[in-house]
Amino acid sequence: MKIIILGAGQVGGTLAANLASEHNDITVVDTDADRLQDLQDRLDIGTVCGLASHPDILARAGADDADMLIAVTSSDEVNMVACQIAYTLFRTPTKISRIRSSSYTREEKLFGSDAIPIDVFISPEELVTRYIKRLLQYPGALQVLDFADGLVQLVAVKAYYGGPLVGNEIAAIREHMPNIDTRVAAIFRRGNAVEPTAETIIEAGDEVFFIAAKNNVMPVMSELRRIDTKYKRLMIAGGGNIGERLSKALETRYNVKIIERNYDRCRYLSEQMSSAIVLNGSASDHELLTQEGIDEIDVFLALTNDDEANIMSSLLAKRMGAKKVVTLITNPAYVDLVQGGEIDIAVSPQQITIGSLLTHVRRGDIYNVHSLRRGAAEALEIIAHGDNRSSRVVGRRLDEIELPDGVSIGALVRNEEVLIAHKHLVVESEDHLILFLVDKSKIKAVEKLFQVGFTFF
Repeated sequence: MKIIILGAGQVGGTLAANLASEHNDITVVDTDADRLQDLQDRLDIGTVCGLASHPDILARAGADDADMLIAVTSSDEVNMVACQIAYTLFRTPTKISRIRSSSYTREEKLFGSDAIPIDVFISPEELVTRYIKRLLQYPGALQVLDFADGLVQLVAVKAYYGGPLVGNEIAAIREHMPNIDTRVAAIFRRGNAVEPTAETIIEAGDEVFFIAAKNNVMPVMSELRRIDTKYKRLMIAGGGNIGERLSKALETRYNVKIIERNYDRCRYLSEQMSSAIVLNGSASDHELLTQEGIDEIDVFLALTNDDEANIMSSLLAKRMGAKKVVTLITNPAYVDLVQGGEIDIAVSPQQITIGSLLTHVRRGDIYNVHSLRRGAAEALEIIAHGDNRSSRVVGRRLDEIELPDGVSIGALVRNEEVLIAHKHLVVESEDHLILFLVDKSKIKAVEKLFQVGFTFF
């Protein structure tokens, strides 16, 4: 597939790396020549230096015969104009744009073939808000991902001493919970993937990914760790787009306090909130945190646009008594350094956005893509089509499907019924299969496996 990516920032660069490794023809456009040179030194891609919304620049990037344009520059306006030009001058079939301002995204009539011709728009702030909301619903979870419109969830937790299953084989889950079906999709132990089998013993400190119907998630979590009490009091550092969206979404369910440095922004936020308390000051102010009862806060969320400020305020809040800290980090190099120590959960907007973008880029009937473990692994939802003559999957038992190494099936969703993967299950046409890829380079093999042909006999 020939894809033009506009913007060579964290999202554009990471997306280029993902797609180039899958043998796509990638060209990246940006005004920063040094950044483009760095990408070209690392990846087998083309680059064009110039303003992404200029017709001549798009023409140099190959818009005449591009299959897809993905606009992820830092400017909403440049992204929108580029999509308009790609449609008007080059008839680019698929146009995806990152749009951050809610002033644009809440206007439904703004996008479409008879308006601004954007086929899919991605709002990182909205994606991050939803992601954090799911985390707060399951105290103790490291990651919570929805599949099949929320019917089934993939949850990551750290196993702790005292959990009923810790020190036991995975097969013991069925003995402990005979009426609840679940499947351990993957285990990461000291940073390395461990392929789970019925005989695998869960150790304290393991990062365990399991799949279950939404209603069964909490009981399964209780087998791996002591369940944290429900969160009540939240403190949000940063009243920007994400902080504002999250506060509005949570203030009716939790006691929310927002700390924002900018006085004018504080006044604006106080007018927007119905019950959240808005405080003017620094989230790294020891005296302010003491006055506002940081030692009684269940979750401290650092959501400013400054990684270093987020990390330092999170470390301070945790040492002053906050029970849990969630930190927004845009630099992927920082994520592995901080998560799992005093910072409980590091949230990467780039990886969340990349997962959403890949959902729309991947070929075939891939319905959902989630990037895991800082992009090293993936979970995806793919729809099976065809019959037992035209498909390598449909009409076959799960243990008859020749999956690539490092790929496992966690669950099937059939007519809104969640079926946890067991070897005797037979795949039917239109089933939604949830797959876990420890090695995301196997995506091409997975796509090929699900392709429908005239016959494979």
